[in-house]
Amino acid sequence: MSNKLVAYFSASGVTKAAATRLAEKEGADLYEIVPQELYTDADLNWRDRQSRSSIEMKDPSSRPALGGDELDIAPYDEVFVGFPIWWGVAPHVVNTFLEAYDFTGKTIRPFATSGGSGYGTSNDSLKASAPGAKFEEGFILK
Repeated sequence: MSNKLVAYFSASGVTKAAATRLAEKEGADLYEIVPQELYTDADLNWRDRQSRSSIEMKDPSSRPALGGDELDIAPYDEVFVGFPIWWGVAPHVVNTFLEAYDFTGKTIRPFATSGGSGYGTSNDSLKASAPGAKFEEGFILK
């Protein structure tokens, strides 16, 4: 087991591919952040103000429930957290993930994938969800 983890949320597969490459490069374990209710194409339609992702991202307190396997975070010192950029920040399911575990004393290295927008204020929106963690500057992976 590595002391590094790459945890990622991927709605379309793009972030999964980037996370897999990063985990191989870093010699890190890989973990998928899975929402309890998977996103459909209709849910991801950012042009539809009534789509699930649009509604969630309008509400900063939205925390979609997690599904997937439980994670033992204790052995990891460094955690890369990956996500697609939604509305200039990380999807709120990433906040749910960070709030579900104790990252005190761990280094979090956020990374994102994006179809064209920049990293935005993602770190600002994530830091409050992992108090006690050291956040590195986030970066975009292609």
